[in-house]
Amino acid sequence: MSPDILPLSAAPASAAPPVPLIDLVEQYESISTEVLAAVQQVLTTQRFILGEGVAAFERQVAAFCDARHGIGCASGTDALILALMALGIGPGDEVITTPYTFFATASSIHRVGGRPVFVDIDPATYNLDPAAVEAAVTSRTRAVMPVHLFGQCADMEPLWRTAVRHNLPIIEDAAQAIGATYRGRQAGVLGTIACFSFFPTKNLGGAGDGGMLTTDDEDLAARLRRLRVHGDVGRYEHIEVGLNSRLDALQAAILSVKLTRLADWTAARQANARRYEELFREYGLLERLVLPQAQTDCGHAFNQYCVRVRSGQRDEALARLTAQQVGCAVYYPKPLHLQTCFADLGYREGAFPESERAAAETLALPIYAELGIIRQERVVQSLAEALGVRSAAPVISLPNMSRKAA
Repeated sequence: MSPDILPLSAAPASAAPPVPLIDLVEQYESISTEVLAAVQQVLTTQRFILGEGVAAFERQVAAFCDARHGIGCASGTDALILALMALGIGPGDEVITTPYTFFATASSIHRVGGRPVFVDIDPATYNLDPAAVEAAVTSRTRAVMPVHLFGQCADMEPLWRTAVRHNLPIIEDAAQAIGATYRGRQAGVLGTIACFSFFPTKNLGGAGDGGMLTTDDEDLAARLRRLRVHGDVGRYEHIEVGLNSRLDALQAAILSVKLTRLADWTAARQANARRYEELFREYGLLERLVLPQAQTDCGHAFNQYCVRVRSGQRDEALARLTAQQVGCAVYYPKPLHLQTCFADLGYREGAFPESERAAAETLALPIYAELGIIRQERVVQSLAEALGVRSAAPVISLPNMSRKAA
């Protein structure tokens, strides 16, 4: 057999080692020396809150995103809240966003007294439908908050036109999208303010919570820096009420090391996505699944790799993969307009059919950079078995692909 021809795993999937949805240990092992040195430097100086280390990382992120300013904060959720506060959004103000996203997108709007106004998604990208955004604008609308879901940027050009037409700021929820691009521009410079999360499982994750805002607006940057320290302008002079939301120096040190690897990790995730498509085709699964669609003008960062499972088999597949110790998850099983805490917004089941359908059909599979072909084969084989596709394992040509052991 040619060395470029690799048989898919012949052993039953249940006999193979587990495949985690996310493996942070392997990533850490590859950079542990640098991370420990960076942490040791912070411990040596004993400067844990803000300071030059945090400022250096803020500049590093701003440069990566091609933004003029980066402002660190305590979490991605706080980044959203701070952005809304800096734009003066408060009680009675409407912010248009998506119901198919992580809870913090809408909870941040509620937290400042605003009202989330949900519109449906584009079923191909899972991001906001720009036409629905335009139709939802009212005299009370104060901002639009698109989410770059799963690592792919929202379709920004029509949103820009809507924003200009109605004089609205755009807050990018880029919590899952650092490293993603739209028409050659990085997530982080596609709106008025962008918000990032460094939760450990993100494609750029810290050793705990952390967040960042980017903006090109000098005045907004100054206000964000003030708001994250209780509205203090120095010497205990508070000119407004803010938050206590600071990115600490230990997180900045760790993230600074990781940011230098982000481009390579993103490329590896993209390679894994291409490999999935080839494996799904060889296994005859393309009629059973809808794969993520990377738009031609977008660089998808694949923070998550979510397939749609046709024919109502998603939950069965989830249960069977879990039983076989193959990592998988559902992002997100219940859209925000149907959450109990938002019942007073008046939405009902059926209000946003594409969001509800995505919640019922999507399944996230492992995509982390260190996944390797052997574990990726196991994921595909296990999913084929879960969906009742039991044809003989094919032999496929996979040149120049890693055979990293599980």
